[in-house]
Amino acid sequence: MLSNWSIKQLYPLALAEGEGVGTAYEYYVKRLALRSWLARRPHPKSILMAGLPQRYGSSLDFFLLAEELNAALTIVDERAEGLEKAQHALAAVQATGLMLTCQPTYSQIDSWADLPWQETVFDLTLSSEVLQRLQPQERKAYAAGVQRVSSSYAVFSPNKDNESHVGISGLDGLTSTEMRLLWPQAGHSGYIDLPPFPPGITRTEDQREQATSGRFEAFAMWGLGVYAQLEGWVPQAIRRRYAHIVYAFT
Repeated sequence: MLSNWSIKQLYPLALAEGEGVGTAYEYYVKRLALRSWLARRPHPKSILMAGLPQRYGSSLDFFLLAEELNAALTIVDERAEGLEKAQHALAAVQATGLMLTCQPTYSQIDSWADLPWQETVFDLTLSSEVLQRLQPQERKAYAAGVQRVSSSYAVFSPNKDNESHVGISGLDGLTSTEMRLLWPQAGHSGYIDLPPFPPGITRTEDQREQATSGRFEAFAMWGLGVYAQLEGWVPQAIRRRYAHIVYAFT
């Protein structure tokens, strides 16, 4: 069972990645979905991160998840710069002494057709903001490889139906239909991350520091946490159009 980390408690992860409250909010909402799903499954002893985010952050929330579950974490990506960025982000948050003592295994692959990587089978595969940067044939190779090397997976992608988010973020995305076609065995799929603020907001360093220490910011983050727990009650048509993320779990 994952701990009930608040948005404020997850904020140092986002800061270590050069991100802000929006990323901490995303991590919180992803954990809500993963916590209820993982609670019904055996705890994984080995986790594969199949790719790192295209642009925003390094998915340090998955590092935290692996550490909480006491699972060995392996990270593969086809981009040397992505792996280096993740190592720097981990070192930055570890330097604060607040969280994360894990030491993952990192490996660069030539292409996603290389999976199964070293013929290893993992209990769980995770990825966020990876699929959308791949060409259609690469996506198929990626999905097939993940399903060969892992007994279960949780995959997140930007929601292509939210034109505002993908437009401002500069990322491509997948629709929920495209996700289901790639992951036909997914028993759980849907939309998450409906923050009550528009995409593209930036903050000064002083504002970011205030978010870490200020009482008003702590209260605001608490309110965001309450709001996040109400996402599931939003009508499907609204979520399809405005949610930032589509996901598939099996």
